[in-house]
Amino acid sequence: MIPLIPTLAFAAAIGSGLMAGLFFIFSVCIMQALSRLPPEQGIAAMNAINVVIQNPIFLSAFMGTALVALALVVVAFLSGGDGRWLLAAGGIVYVVGVLLVTIVFNVPMNDALGQASGQAATDLWQQRYLTDWVWWNHVRTFASIGSLALFILGFARA
Repeated sequence: MIPLIPTLAFAAAIGSGLMAGLFFIFSVCIMQALSRLPPEQGIAAMNAINVVIQNPIFLSAFMGTALVALALVVVAFLSGGDGRWLLAAGGIVYVVGVLLVTIVFNVPMNDALGQASGQAATDLWQQRYLTDWVWWNHVRTFASIGSLALFILGFARA
């Protein structure tokens, strides 16, 4: 077994737990609250969130966890530990279900919302953002919780 695996697994669990909490709160209350506001207010609030979330603390947790997750996938093939496949699965779930979903689905919708104005912004908000963006956020929520569970189980067997 590679000695660094428990440290990587612990870091991945912390990071995916942070992301799970963030995505969970958007899924269960923030987006519901914003949907109850007049569209222009909900859009303004979401655009403000999308600007301030791009900060070093968030990006360190989000991207740092992705890097650690990828490292765990690689070391799973190099080690002989019992929990290696759980750690690799956690890494794959995080990278695909959190990182790639964010890049492919959520961020383009954030960008579109930030660039839209007037009726086009309202239509995007009501017809696509409050359904599609939220659905993909649910995917990120479940993926980050799943990766957290896999990282914990893998850590326990590392």
